[in-house]
Amino acid sequence: MIPNKQNNPIKFAIWFIGLFLVFYYFNILFFGLTTPGGRYSPFLAEHLNYIKSLRWVLLQCSALVLRCFGFATITNNYELLVAGHGSIILVYSCLGLGVISFFSAFVLAYPKPRKEKIVFLLSGIFFIQFLNIVRLVVLALFWNKRAGAIIDHHTIFNIFIYIVISIGLYFWVKNDVAIKK
Repeated sequence: MIPNKQNNPIKFAIWFIGLFLVFYYFNILFFGLTTPGGRYSPFLAEHLNYIKSLRWVLLQCSALVLRCFGFATITNNYELLVAGHGSIILVYSCLGLGVISFFSAFVLAYPKPRKEKIVFLLSGIFFIQFLNIVRLVVLALFWNKRAGAIIDHHTIFNIFIYIVISIGLYFWVKNDVAIKK
């Protein structure tokens, strides 16, 4: 069998690591540019702030789910309050941008047709954010801040989401191998 240059694992690893680093650090850089202080850019913060938009979508979707189940909610730019239960503050690390950077880098670096990559990438990002909304809803209802010193919900969610992503990527890659056989 003639080796396929497109399926070179070294090329994949270089592209994966490179894309991950670009995506991950671009998000951090952009967050720094859109946060007052330092090298703050009012134009970026006002007109191109995808981080602020993602935070708003996550808060509004979480509040909508809670309202559908009969809970009274209040949101602002960073917080979600559930009357009689609790509140959450949606900080940068809660947005899932690191996880999305990892997932996106893997999908884009993996040698598959462009259409397959785009469909899997978009559906995967949507699913990651869906799970994030479920997490935010559960936290808003049941999270006890005093227990936070014992259990770090960020770490638990990251472990869970990376397991889910790994399973999804395994079947996505395995499907490709099964087709070639």
